[in-house]
Amino acid sequence: MPQFPARIHAILARNAKCAVVIRRGPSKSVCTFAWNRETNTFTLGQWMKGRIYERRSDISPDGRYFIYFAMNGKWDSETKGAWTAISKMPYLKALVLLGKGDCCHGGGLFTADTQYWLNDGHGHNVVLQDSCLTRDRSFQPTDYFGGECLNVYYHRLMRDGWSMQPEGTDTQDSPTVFEKPLGPHLTLRKLCYAELGAPPGKGCYYDRHAIHRTDGDNVWNFPRWEWADKDGDRIVWAEDGKLFAARFEETGLKDQHLLRDFNGMTFENIEAPY
Repeated sequence: MPQFPARIHAILARNAKCAVVIRRGPSKSVCTFAWNRETNTFTLGQWMKGRIYERRSDISPDGRYFIYFAMNGKWDSETKGAWTAISKMPYLKALVLLGKGDCCHGGGLFTADTQYWLNDGHGHNVVLQDSCLTRDRSFQPTDYFGGECLNVYYHRLMRDGWSMQPEGTDTQDSPTVFEKPLGPHLTLRKLCYAELGAPPGKGCYYDRHAIHRTDGDNVWNFPRWEWADKDGDRIVWAEDGKLFAARFEETGLKDQHLLRDFNGMTFENIEAPY
């Protein structure tokens, strides 16, 4: 069996210098980290034996809470094997627990620090509720991108400053393209794929990235970048199970440095402090 590096996905808080990092690998083990983006330090939360669907997850604007959709296949449990939960960052212990029972829809987005939109689909069963967190029933996304990851992921990208480009929006045939400006002449491009028969080490949903000069033909392709985003005056990205940062200039990336290597980790039981 081929050995693949850890799979990394991060979500940056909108109003705080923190983020959640979702680290997957092997395929049935996942854990979460809090990332302090000022000090570039990382705090391990908890492990779970199962799958967190990172494209159906979100962090609250102030960085205090994490909403996620997960599956462990224990269909006789109170969550019926798949669920949406809200926890305190960076842990997974649920404050809000909504059993789903299947993997169609699920997950959601924060519309405020303590309010969330639920990607409800065919309904959730309330297992645990917290009075500090309320469901925002007035919010409805303007578009619908299907019953799985893209309906949350694409709305999260657009909320966080990515613009969907008109070309290639049919994910059956080509990637959906998102762009985020880096400066007067540079754009970070995210090509979002949704396909069966994905390359080895990829799921059916995966992204590729490039930087384009908007005043010329220069293109820098980064096929190994699994995730990437703009973070202030730098670019941050995941590659081969590691998280990197660099400054961006008109001639390309400068001062590239490693923030954290997430490879070589194994499952451990950790209790949440609440």
